[in-house]
Amino acid sequence: MSVSVRIPTILRTYTSGESEVSASGATLSEVLDDLDGQYSGIKGRIVDESGELRRFVNVYVGNDDVRFLDHLSTPTPDGAQISVIPAVAGG
Repeated sequence: MSVSVRIPTILRTYTSGESEVSASGATLSEVLDDLDGQYSGIKGRIVDESGELRRFVNVYVGNDDVRFLDHLSTPTPDGAQISVIPAVAGG
């Protein structure tokens, strides 16, 4: 299943400056694996060493935060838009 992945500015060094790329997979985990196959190292910036989403990275499938769905097992239907959004902190 082909999906569109929006890449935040901070990770665009991995995608040669592209703000949106295509990937495939039936789940978010499979999409991230495909992304990493195309853009080596990008998955390590989204997923930590234990295989979970990094604490300060938010991922949405459509308008839904995957942390409130099935995390990395969240289905990614054909044509879905996935957004990777780094959290912004400050005060």
